[in-house]
Amino acid sequence: MRVTTLFVALALILLPVADLSTAGHDPWPLLGRMLAGFARPDFAAVETLAHALSLTVAFAVAAVALGAAAGFAMAPFYDRWPVRALCIALRSIHEIFWALLLIQAIGIGAPAGVLALALPYAGIFAKIYAEQIEEADPRPRHALPPGTDAISRYLYACLPLIRAPMAGYTLYRLECGMRASVVIGFIGLPTLGFQLDSFFRKGDYGAASAILICYVVLIATIRLWMRPKLAPLWLALSVVLLARIDAPPMGEGAVWRLLSEDMIPAPLRAGEGLAGLIPWLREMTLTEILPGLWNTLIATQIALVLTGAIAFLGFGLTVAAVTGRVGRLAGHLGLVVLRSLPEYMLAYLFLQILGPSLLPAILALGLHNGAIIAHLLGREAAAVTPVLRADAPRGWSLWGWELVPRLFGRFLALCLYRWEIILRETAVMGILGIATLGFFIDSALAELRIDRSVVMLVVIALLSAGIDAISRHLRRRMKLRPVTGADCAAV
Repeated sequence: MRVTTLFVALALILLPVADLSTAGHDPWPLLGRMLAGFARPDFAAVETLAHALSLTVAFAVAAVALGAAAGFAMAPFYDRWPVRALCIALRSIHEIFWALLLIQAIGIGAPAGVLALALPYAGIFAKIYAEQIEEADPRPRHALPPGTDAISRYLYACLPLIRAPMAGYTLYRLECGMRASVVIGFIGLPTLGFQLDSFFRKGDYGAASAILICYVVLIATIRLWMRPKLAPLWLALSVVLLARIDAPPMGEGAVWRLLSEDMIPAPLRAGEGLAGLIPWLREMTLTEILPGLWNTLIATQIALVLTGAIAFLGFGLTVAAVTGRVGRLAGHLGLVVLRSLPEYMLAYLFLQILGPSLLPAILALGLHNGAIIAHLLGREAAAVTPVLRADAPRGWSLWGWELVPRLFGRFLALCLYRWEIILRETAVMGILGIATLGFFIDSALAELRIDRSVVMLVVIALLSAGIDAISRHLRRRMKLRPVTGADCAAV
């Protein structure tokens, strides 16, 4: 309880200094028009919906396949510090930041979109696959002859045991890839996000509603249309679709210029050495890094507490013994919709109504992550619900007196696990115009000041690693059950 009290108190202290202002105009007329449009989805207005849907799937399938292959190759060596450091660096940078950097180097085409998703996923896959290796029964490995190399142990003693959980996690990561594939459309790649942004800018909320409905159905049915036997076919079709995307060619040597010149701080390129570098870093720290970092941390902490509140109050909605069958179906549907929509997309929707303050980001992060944790807790609650006697408590009495005490430790573990994820997503919200660190990264990239953006990306990576370390320390100290790939796959 002390950890919970500390986090809640910190969020309450930060509330008065957080920018939670609205746009300064009456949001209700706009909200009314949006709801009216959402109530009458206009599928006919979206002439290229099928093409955008197919490209959204294609980017996700190709990226997950590439990331899974790289993670599969690195997993046996994850305990070696160079591999672990590489994986941490890859996954610490959000997919959309990778996309913005890669577009500068190789243009706004299919390779940039696929690599933007595959690079962080490679680091994530390596970590999760390595954890699954550690959790596997060690006896088959010990039965192999002495001196057997790590790859042989991996392929012959571990892989048969972990193939099913690996497949389950890979399917979950494909669902994440679908969400990320939509998000990269907001920066110009031809996925559903690009069309959604276009229709919102035109005020065509009926067409936007049609896109959102198709997207939620696509995510909700992913376990029906993505079967292991069909995976090679989906991958082949994805490669064919992506190969047909026309992209403007980049200048010769753009990649080498990015790596050898653009990423080097300007004072060092000009030969000024430390005498020029220190003032350059000081100016950027005072005007961009500290303001962006301050807003990022404020939004992260408030969103984390909101996530916990939504998860804590919401997980009982999916338990039939608490809300009944009808209530369970309604609760399950609400959580499916909220966890299917990416935080970035939810923040974009709130931004249209509330304006560019921290409030849209906090609401989006709290709703999405709260729905994920509520879903996981609801599954466990349904499993531990005792066989009820005639005089046993039901409804919210069951939730308060039976389920909450049993699952409170699990609730804390999941919230702490999502903490670092919320931080990364908060930083990304800056691309929407919200004053987090991503706002200054996006501005630097728009001005082709790659060196400044790289410095700020390093700051985000270090901060993410620090929060992840604190989270793991708190979970170990409180002896909470670790969050594994199986938990993620259950989403």
